[in-house]
Amino acid sequence: MTATDLDAYCAAGQDRFTGELVEFLRIPSISADPAHGADVRRSAEHVLAGALEAGFTRAEIIETAGNPSVYAERMVDPSLPTALIYGHHDVQPVDPLDEWHTAPFEPAIRGGDLFARGAADDKGQVWMHLKAVEALVRARGELPLNLKLIVEGEEESGSIYFEDLVAEHLDRLRADVLVVSDTAMVGRDRPSLTTGLRGLAALEVTVSGPGADLHSGRFGGAVANPIAALAEILAGLHDPVTNRVTVPHFYDDVRELTDQERTSFAAIPLGDGEFLAMAEGAPAAVGEAGFSTLERLGARPTLEFNGIWGGYAGPGSKTIIPATAAAKITCRLVAEQDPGRIAREVARAVTDAAPPGVSVEVDTSAGGRPVVTPVDHPAVQAMARAVTRVFGTAPLFLREGGSIPPVEIFSRRLGMPAVLAGFGLPDDRIHAPNEKFSLDMYARGIRTLAHAWTEIALALARPRSTV
Repeated sequence: MTATDLDAYCAAGQDRFTGELVEFLRIPSISADPAHGADVRRSAEHVLAGALEAGFTRAEIIETAGNPSVYAERMVDPSLPTALIYGHHDVQPVDPLDEWHTAPFEPAIRGGDLFARGAADDKGQVWMHLKAVEALVRARGELPLNLKLIVEGEEESGSIYFEDLVAEHLDRLRADVLVVSDTAMVGRDRPSLTTGLRGLAALEVTVSGPGADLHSGRFGGAVANPIAALAEILAGLHDPVTNRVTVPHFYDDVRELTDQERTSFAAIPLGDGEFLAMAEGAPAAVGEAGFSTLERLGARPTLEFNGIWGGYAGPGSKTIIPATAAAKITCRLVAEQDPGRIAREVARAVTDAAPPGVSVEVDTSAGGRPVVTPVDHPAVQAMARAVTRVFGTAPLFLREGGSIPPVEIFSRRLGMPAVLAGFGLPDDRIHAPNEKFSLDMYARGIRTLAHAWTEIALALARPRSTV
């Protein structure tokens, strides 16, 4: 058969594919809320049935200490390459509910977009993969490679038990390449592939002074104020002129951008004006001096303050010197940086900066290493050819500022390179009210993935023995 048989099958089935996704999106599989535990399980059962219907020959629910995942496979021939698809069927909470234009679990189509919680992140993209497999199996009779699928049930609540799942099922999850659709493209007609994800380290800082809140008239000016001490410590973690992190050794393992990488970032047609619109109207783009906005997002590490508290914040005033103040910090990390080492270095810098009169405690956690797949990896180039066929233009290559911990787990545990082929758009409002997924991107995603498996199979084909 010719390549157009896949396109024809996908076009003929698109209305049905959309209807199936609508039914999937009706399930309120909020993994962070124990009250929705039964819904998360129902979502897993829905994925299992969908995988078998699509053409996977084996599928089962894998239980964890948390929410269930789904594993499926279609093993065609041991001599063929094997790919593993990763996705998740759980979704974020919907708060604030009053900002939704339509109910989050009553999917609505408006202006060519499908609105519902999980539409783009990640149920729509998981269902794309199932429909791409269906297209290949029904239009051509068989897949051109062995295919495995793991769809997690708690990505939106931290993937707490996912590494345990991977460790327990290493052999069945082993593959030549990992393919993930949980990212976005630069724009509807500006296709892109993600080749890198930043890592993460997290800290919580607690500054303590007196054993209890004190009257500011009787004690103010004579004892240290933990809020003031915390503010001083946090302010010292960045250079006020360059915005560089001042923590010693923070940049030791950061690879400097090559001329080719800077040229690649510069080719991405996303200016600061468009970026600021995506940033909910932030008044200006700021960051480390000497780098563009996209370079800062994809290839430079950061240290951010995520929350700060202490003292009295109710109505009116309460004239106290608080006993404690605290803050949460996260660091986004780039290739070669070790999350554990960075967390320790930041903790040391924080405690070293403690002024007299207070004590400082720091709790740390390393959330995952950065992951980068070379642009010239055969599987990345194979996916790029499939994107070019469907979108009519070659994709840009970019790095994502966020993290997908399971991708890092597969890289570390199994040495598996990742192809990050997401079909969301920057304005899909994932994690926010009125999340959506473009039905055009959904359709093009199915077609792209259907063509990609043939391209990847050819790119990763093992040499035949001449003996």
